[in-house]
Amino acid sequence: MNEKLATVGFGAPDAFGAHLFRVEIPVARNEPVIIVEDYGYRGQEGGIPREEGRVIIPRQAWSGVADIARREFNDRLKTAKVHTGRWHTGTNLVDRLLGKELCVLAWAAETAADEQLPVICSKWAALRPEERWWLFAVTVAEAGLPEDTQRGWRRALFFALSDGQKPASRRKRRPPMEQDLLRLPLFNDAE
Repeated sequence: MNEKLATVGFGAPDAFGAHLFRVEIPVARNEPVIIVEDYGYRGQEGGIPREEGRVIIPRQAWSGVADIARREFNDRLKTAKVHTGRWHTGTNLVDRLLGKELCVLAWAAETAADEQLPVICSKWAALRPEERWWLFAVTVAEAGLPEDTQRGWRRALFFALSDGQKPASRRKRRPPMEQDLLRLPLFNDAE
């Protein structure tokens, strides 16, 4: 018996009590997007909470990464012969594994400047799903809550996926190099 699992959103099981991720996109364009891990039936057992917020990403950063996540996820869902999804205001349900990958992308982008987002997206897209799952696991173990923005692996994700580049507006300008720095005082050209 090979029944197809009914899904909603981005591959999330339609069954009640499934472990999945929720992406809350508010109607107001200046409000941040919130990604929550919902443990379903596993929640509230053995010390596991019912749900945990994973990231609060500014709307501008979300707008810069949402399309690459949608395309990547839908390509994989099509390959698996599962209905595809799209982002809309309100609650978006995401498969548990895809949600982990989305968190890695959101963590890398949450403090990025606009010019860094395309680099982050392309580097995230180049990672294999298993690599993203591993990055999620090590990050959530140390800094997986919304308030952990500048800590540990969470901060490392930003530097790894943005090439460690500071935005142009925050870079320090170097003073022009003086000609005297290139000459040694022992060899004076005047002699």
